[in-house]
Amino acid sequence: MAIDMGGPFNKAAYAFSIGIFTDTGDGAFMAAVMVGGMVPPLAIALATTFFKNRFTDEERKSGTANYIMGLSFVTEGAIPFAAADPLRVITSSVIGAAIAGGLTQFFHSTIPAPHGGIFVVPLGDAPIFFLLSLIIGAVIASIILGLWKKPVTKTE
Repeated sequence: MAIDMGGPFNKAAYAFSIGIFTDTGDGAFMAAVMVGGMVPPLAIALATTFFKNRFTDEERKSGTANYIMGLSFVTEGAIPFAAADPLRVITSSVIGAAIAGGLTQFFHSTIPAPHGGIFVVPLGDAPIFFLLSLIIGAVIASIILGLWKKPVTKTE
């Protein structure tokens, strides 16, 4: 989900999880996919908030919109940041999303809907653990991104 943030890999993972969900009714893969798609924009939002000197004024303003996009399971909010700094943004997002997705499986979290982000979490099994997985993955990704990016100079 975090490799290309709305691109073909993202869509393939999403389609696979929907196929499993439709066939078996098991929302475990849906939980991993949803959290994996929520981590990149949330990580960027956190990084622009807590590592302000690493982002331009415009990026910080755009970063706040990623709180809503991330919570709504709209991964595409991370695309402008990934386009501007693909190595750092994609790598940190993939690490955070992988950790979050793995944690949803460890905690046996499920999501019984193919979309909806935070709004459908209460419908699943182990919703508190889903949220914990999301927070852990997003915080890890944001810390990696914030520490890895160089501070912005005044001319940027």
